[in-house]
Amino acid sequence: MEERIFVSGLGAVTCLGNSVETLWNQLLAGRSGIRTLQHLDVSDLAITIGGEVDGIEATDFDDLPVVSAKRMDRAAQFAVYGTGEALRHAGLPTTGLGERTAVVLGSGLNGLLTLQEQTERLLGRGPRAVSPLTIPLLMPNAAAANVSLAYGAQGPTQAVGTACASSGHAILSSIRMLRDGEADVAITGGTEASLTRLGISAFANMRAMTRKYNDRPAEASRPFDGERDGFVMSEGAGIVIIETESHLRKRGGRALAEIIGFGTSTDAFHLVQPDESASQASRSMASAFSKAGLAPQDVAGETYVNAHGTGTPLNDAVETAGLKKVFGEAAGDLQISSSKSMTGHMIGAAAGLESIVCIRALQTSILPPTINYRTPDPACDLDYVPNEPRKSAVKYALNNSLGFGGHNVCLLFGQGDPE
Repeated sequence: MEERIFVSGLGAVTCLGNSVETLWNQLLAGRSGIRTLQHLDVSDLAITIGGEVDGIEATDFDDLPVVSAKRMDRAAQFAVYGTGEALRHAGLPTTGLGERTAVVLGSGLNGLLTLQEQTERLLGRGPRAVSPLTIPLLMPNAAAANVSLAYGAQGPTQAVGTACASSGHAILSSIRMLRDGEADVAITGGTEASLTRLGISAFANMRAMTRKYNDRPAEASRPFDGERDGFVMSEGAGIVIIETESHLRKRGGRALAEIIGFGTSTDAFHLVQPDESASQASRSMASAFSKAGLAPQDVAGETYVNAHGTGTPLNDAVETAGLKKVFGEAAGDLQISSSKSMTGHMIGAAAGLESIVCIRALQTSILPPTINYRTPDPACDLDYVPNEPRKSAVKYALNNSLGFGGHNVCLLFGQGDPE
């Protein structure tokens, strides 16, 4: 019989605050973290807004020296900071975690700030100006490696890169690792720091980001709304600690939630556009319920969905179609929201952060809203918990992540131990 897997700790670094409690309070207040960008020059950019993280500098770490923090890209800094909160939340040590603790982190664009800075040095000052730390700073496994170094985790360490689905796949890989007996505990989730001139310019030129709301940042991210025209990029980290049931019970830890199902698939349709048939996205959702031994139509009224909900015209319509495929006529009983309406799109960190939102919804019986929902769209005609939080004692929470490359991953959470 497969070992049950529980979540025991959470850590968040976001534009709404750098702790899970602050994040949750801001979400329930319906507060947007999107603003005119302050940490970089946007004077000549088509997009001037995003979800910036404040208060994470090299001097802000309890768990490592300033010199170590300075030798990290911003994405790795976020991961290390969020891991510290998650370990403390779980009641686990922050030193010497040892051989039975794994680290599996996702990032879609890890090291983008370093790449931009060092390219500017190369072009402006020549080859000798390029930092010898460039590769350790921007390599895809930098965040996971720095977390293992900071906390002494000597189990398997992996980096996952599947664009916007990265941290969902990282969590899924961690589950398999624990069930295979390679570790008892995993630090997982994801991190991203792509709010750079390079990142913004690239996404803007793809026409993937909203351009209509530079003068009204708080209104810019509007998933499922009829006036949506693209996503808003943000940065941060979402870290979860998962454990086998046997390890958690032996040490007397508390289960915040159980991961009861998951599903993953690939569209094999287009590099950046979702398949409008939603055939593979819906297959991932259905697989998550199947693994949990649940019939989606029977539990729709007890299920909260934290949607991928990016605010692009195509994504939101396709995700809605996928939910209808899975739940049939019961889809109208679902309660769905997109926390990206407040946090923006954290790219590779999104699924980690949104897993935290799912878990807090299960714990508190309160669902965060989809803000900026004003104009109904006939293609998006389900219940998106518009504009106000809602009390609802749901039993299950589904986290959808649908990434560039056609990568789909869905995580299904069940309730943990009572408070």
